[in-house]
Amino acid sequence: MLRGNGIDRVGEFLRGDHAVAQLIRFALVGGASNIAYVLLFMAMNSSGPLVANIAGSIVSTIIANELHRRLTFRAAGRVGWFNAQWEGGGLALIGLAVSTAALAGLQFWAPGLSELAQSGAVVAIMAAVGGLRFLALRGFVF
Repeated sequence: MLRGNGIDRVGEFLRGDHAVAQLIRFALVGGASNIAYVLLFMAMNSSGPLVANIAGSIVSTIIANELHRRLTFRAAGRVGWFNAQWEGGGLALIGLAVSTAALAGLQFWAPGLSELAQSGAVVAIMAAVGGLRFLALRGFVF
């Protein structure tokens, strides 16, 4: 009985509107949209990796924006589909530009980094971009 109550409390917390609950849902949606990207990339790879990458990126971004609108931020009643796609997609493009510039800067200013250090830097950059995207979506879009 106690176990059920603890699980119920966790579930209730995760369904709430607290920033931490939203951040957890944000990460879960990100994972789901990454899986969609990989599946679409694999399905379209015969068309070439560039086409598969573009299609996977567009479709997974649309999926993520819609899931953020409906699940992460529960804004379906306040924000329409088009606005969520336009603004969320714009933020995704800004995130892509920032992460690309940061990785180019890393390559320019620290070309001799080991693979482990480069991997750590990529994780840190992507986490920072993801965190900023979460804050922008939470504060301005939804």
